[in-house]
Amino acid sequence: DPVPPLQIIRPEPCHVCGSRIRFGKTAIKCCLCQLLLHTKCREQCPSLCTPKPHHHAWPREGVLADFAPSTPPLVPTLVVQCVTEVEARGLTETGLYRVPGAEQLVREWKRKLLRAGGALPALSSVADIHVVCGVLKDFLRGLKEPLGEGIASPLTVLPGTATDIPDDAASDTALRHVVSKLPPANRDTLAFLMLHLLRVSHSPDCKMDVLNLSRVFGPTLVGHSSANPTPLAIMEDTPRQCKVVARLLSLPPDFWRCFVETEQENLVPA
Repeated sequence: DPVPPLQIIRPEPCHVCGSRIRFGKTAIKCCLCQLLLHTKCREQCPSLCTPKPHHHAWPREGVLADFAPSTPPLVPTLVVQCVTEVEARGLTETGLYRVPGAEQLVREWKRKLLRAGGALPALSSVADIHVVCGVLKDFLRGLKEPLGEGIASPLTVLPGTATDIPDDAASDTALRHVVSKLPPANRDTLAFLMLHLLRVSHSPDCKMDVLNLSRVFGPTLVGHSSANPTPLAIMEDTPRQCKVVARLLSLPPDFWRCFVETEQENLVPA
């Protein structure tokens, strides 16, 4: 049920082809389901406004809680499945999360998983593990309100930011407090991801230490200091983003486990 073409101010992905609709370009948005697509993709648009019986797909984009289960730990199944697959056969791969997967396959598999709803297709059929890594990163980047909505704001209101607190003990205490106060889905997913990234950092074959991982995940997990950062602000934010993730990865694993291991059986992928 399309409305007249609108002009894009904030770049967003087309929900048909997966490519970003750039600033200033025209697009079509459904007035019922809010689905956004290129004008050229209109003919390929599936009829998503009609409810489908016995099937509930995840939203194309949403806050993290929209994808989380109803029982703790509140970690989206997509995140659990990607992490499980990476740990099953990726911990001997050099450059895990740094080496990009084929962009088309990443978009294709992300769409498959988001459209599947509860029972996700098996990722074992994805030959290149870097594609699975790409799906996880793209999912986190594509959230309507990125993890930075829940992580960056509390961290950046600390005096000088948590990473600039000179005393390590004070910094750790501040970070623990910030994490504990996050929305439950953000907190549990962050904890699950931190434990995973620590395992990656400890794998000598991956050659991805904490510094490398913080460079990869800093912009995704921490976000920017403003809603619409300028190129200069983006450049200035990058070192801070990396420092924050490095500090998060410096917290002891037992701290992170307390959020996700109370109901560990619920983390088995569907």
